[in-house]
Amino acid sequence: MDQKMMQILLILLLYPKIPSAVEVGEGQSQEIKCSPPNEGSITIKFLFRVLDKSGMEFIGSFSKTGVAKETGASYNSLSVKYSEPSFIITVKKFNKEKDSGIYSCASLVGGNNLQFGDVTTLKGKHKATMKPPEIQAPATTQASTTRRSCDCTIRVNSADPSLFCAPIILGPLAGACGLLLLLLIVTFLYCNRIRTRRCPHHYKRKLRTMAPEKETITNRYI
Repeated sequence: MDQKMMQILLILLLYPKIPSAVEVGEGQSQEIKCSPPNEGSITIKFLFRVLDKSGMEFIGSFSKTGVAKETGASYNSLSVKYSEPSFIITVKKFNKEKDSGIYSCASLVGGNNLQFGDVTTLKGKHKATMKPPEIQAPATTQASTTRRSCDCTIRVNSADPSLFCAPIILGPLAGACGLLLLLLIVTFLYCNRIRTRRCPHHYKRKLRTMAPEKETITNRYI
């Protein structure tokens, strides 16, 4: 059977037993306790893990009393101890890329019945991201909702009475000046009209007085 298919079947078998993941810091050590079934005629016990990146890895096979029979490639990077009825697997220096995954154990009972023990999931801790400091806006003072009454009364007895006297005096003066200007314009127009009317009679009289003089001058030359 293909290894990937075995991995899928194994995960499906272990899925009901998979608890919430244990977060481990980078470079830290982590102990995993697994108790394989210990009832019946146990032939052999197994330790294995299914990693997120590389898939299924065989850690080792052990006798009923916990004596190692065969070990896998990852056995040396881990520390395995047996304290009946449990195996204690210690990840010496946790690496998120290499050690994240599912850890479990199993017992082969009667030569053909594989029974699984505890299941533990390890994953790396998320690095805390520094949030930028929040810039708080300055507190705005709320405007008062109470309205102030407007004092619109004119204070006559104020410190500067000239402010009130000036409009009273300047008003009549401006009116009188305007009236005088209007009378001056009317007078000028009236006088100019009378003068234009009299000018033609004046010119006619001058021509009449000059006519006899012209006759005498002509008679002399004759």
